[in-house]
Amino acid sequence: MKKICHLTSVHPRYDTRIFIKECISLQKNGFNVYLIVADDNGNETKENVKIYDVGKEKSRIFRMIKSPSKIYSKALEIDADIYHFHDPELISTGKKLVKKGKKVIYDTHEDVPLQILSKPYLNLFLKKIISNIFERYENKNVKKFTYIITATDFIKNRFLKINKNTESVKNYPIVKELKSDIIWQNKKNAVCYVGAIAGIRGVSEIVQAMEFTNCKLNLAGKFTDNKLRNEVMNYSSWNKVIEHGFASRELVKEIYEESKIGLVTLYPTINYIDALPVKLFEYMLAGIPVISSKIPLWQKIVEENKCGLCVNPYNPKEIADAINKILNDDKLAEEMGLNGQKAVIDKYNWAVEEKKLIEIYYNISTS
Repeated sequence: MKKICHLTSVHPRYDTRIFIKECISLQKNGFNVYLIVADDNGNETKENVKIYDVGKEKSRIFRMIKSPSKIYSKALEIDADIYHFHDPELISTGKKLVKKGKKVIYDTHEDVPLQILSKPYLNLFLKKIISNIFERYENKNVKKFTYIITATDFIKNRFLKINKNTESVKNYPIVKELKSDIIWQNKKNAVCYVGAIAGIRGVSEIVQAMEFTNCKLNLAGKFTDNKLRNEVMNYSSWNKVIEHGFASRELVKEIYEESKIGLVTLYPTINYIDALPVKLFEYMLAGIPVISSKIPLWQKIVEENKCGLCVNPYNPKEIADAINKILNDDKLAEEMGLNGQKAVIDKYNWAVEEKKLIEIYYNISTS
C-alpha cells in the first residue's frame, strides 16, 4: 500500500473536503492514509485514517510562523510516498518535501490572490500589493510540485499555464450523506442558510428579508464578526430567526429536511464570481429549491436545471419576493427541489470527482 499524507495547518481534522471526501476516498481505494493537523485535539485513528496533531498556536501570526515547521518535522517522520497539502502557508513546507525527493500535491481550495483583494479590512492599495506579491510567490513555486489540484475549473485554468499536471476536483456533495426523501408536505414553513456567516455572505439582507415573509429562517454557522451579529440581532425581523450556531453534519441534514428553501445570496465579490459554493449543491441534493445571487456561473446552474430563483443579493425585498413565490406554490417548490436533486445525482456529486482524485494518485504512484 502506498503511504500518503495530507497536511493542513488551518482546517479542522474532520474538514468535509480534506477528511470526509479526500482522505476517506483514498483510504477506501487502497492507500495507507495519514493526516497531519494543528488543532490541539490529539492523535487518533478514524475511518482507518491516522491523524497526528502538532498543536494549535495562540494566534494566526504564530500559526503561520510555527505550524509549517512542526508539520514538516512530523511529515518527515511519517515518510510518506506522496504528500498532499491544503493551505497556502504550507507552500514552504511543500518545497522542502520536494527537495527531499518527495512527490507533492498542492490542493488549492480558493484563488488566494483574488481572495486577498476581497478582504474588507485592508485598504485597496495594500490589497493590490499583497495580492500581487502572493501571486508571484505562488506561481513561482507551483512549477515545482508534482501535481496541482484545484476546487474549480477557473483556478485550474490559471495554474495550467504554469504546471501542466493540474486538475480540478470539485467540492461536490456525497449523495448518500444528504439526499432526502422527506415528504414535501411534512416540511416546516422555513428557509435556511448554512455556512460561515459574514457581511459579504449576505446575512444582513437575508435577515431583513424575513420582515416581508411569514416563515422562519434556520441560520446555521458561526458569525465571523461579533459586531455584525449584534447588528443583525437588532433587526425587527430577528424574531423570525432560529440561530443554530455551528452545526454538525447530522444537524445540517435535519435543517435541510425541515426547510423548504436554501439561500445562497452571497455578494458578487471578486472571489465569489468564479466559486462553486458547496451549499448550493447541498441544497439541491436535499431536494429543496435554491435562491441564489445573480452571479452568472451560479445563475447558469440554477436556471439550466430549473431548481430555483436568482436575485439581487443586496435587495432584501427581492429576496423576500422570491421566498414568497416559492412558498406560495407547493407544486412549483417540489418540482424545483426534485430537479435540483436529480442534477446532483447525475453530475454534481462527489463520486464523479472521486474518480478524478484516484486517477491522479494512481498516475503519480506509477510514474
